[in-house]
Amino acid sequence: MDEREYVREVYAVSAGRLVAQMFALTGDYAEAQDVVQEAFVRALARPSRLRQVDNPEAWLRTVALNVARSRHRRRVIFDRLVRTGRVDRPRGQVDGLSPDHVALVTALQRLSRDVRTTVVLHHIADLPVAEVARALGCSVEAVKTRLVRGRRALAEHLVDKPAPSSVDG
Repeated sequence: MDEREYVREVYAVSAGRLVAQMFALTGDYAEAQDVVQEAFVRALARPSRLRQVDNPEAWLRTVALNVARSRHRRRVIFDRLVRTGRVDRPRGQVDGLSPDHVALVTALQRLSRDVRTTVVLHHIADLPVAEVARALGCSVEAVKTRLVRGRRALAEHLVDKPAPSSVDG
């Protein structure tokens, strides 16, 4: 098998898990997809390097984490520029993201990091509870507790609020 085919196989096996992990880290699904894509682009630029590592998914995770950290640092600088008034923040909905998607990501960001990571790994990455426990290094009972807390909090944050009625008075 040639090196590019090897990268394709690693992608098929690992990309979904990596996106789920990066989503838990960044809180932004599109950002998670971007950083994982960038990790694979770097792997494709030097496919022999990926083939030499013992655990390709771990190597790609490290690359994706580094990309996410770099982007976060740039975003912090941008936010500082916005706060000082030197740059205006772009407005409007991001193409391809439904209002429900945006609401879900916003609600997920309100959860504690442990609860958010647990909810994302179970419900978005579709990992069984036992596998989530192994990935997070905690008990199955702790995962179940976090899932209950996360669902409760998400239910509160995602409640449809009635539109304000206009009263002529």
